[in-house]
Amino acid sequence: MRQRDGSEALERARGLRRNATRAEALLWQHLRNRRLGDFKFRRQVWVGPFIADFLCMDAMLVVEVDGSQHLGDVAYDGNRTAYLTSKGYRVIRVWNNDVMQRMDDVLAAILSALGSVPSPSHPAAPGGPLPLPVGERGQ
Repeated sequence: MRQRDGSEALERARGLRRNATRAEALLWQHLRNRRLGDFKFRRQVWVGPFIADFLCMDAMLVVEVDGSQHLGDVAYDGNRTAYLTSKGYRVIRVWNNDVMQRMDDVLAAILSALGSVPSPSHPAAPGGPLPLPVGERGQ
């Protein structure tokens, strides 16, 4: 359980970042610094009682990278997904072996999930800026 000052949670997340699986480290190289569709991702982020592998707040998208250990944790993963969904996040899961062997497909799936939500940092339509909200058009 987390301590009141959050130090345990912070150390756990830092430990997960330092000890990332090969698949997580490889995927992070494609997600970091807005490399995928100019979306900002963070890794190993606390969301309620869970730590999300990768999180894009602009799109409210969680990307989980699962290995064979998740085959026995179907109920836990289901509860985790249900919790995240109840908080407004969309969750996609990818397998370690897909990240290692089919990165282009994994990135396409993530982009597809991101594509339904415009990011404030890039245009909603090719060559055009996001439209200004009503009342901010200088009228």
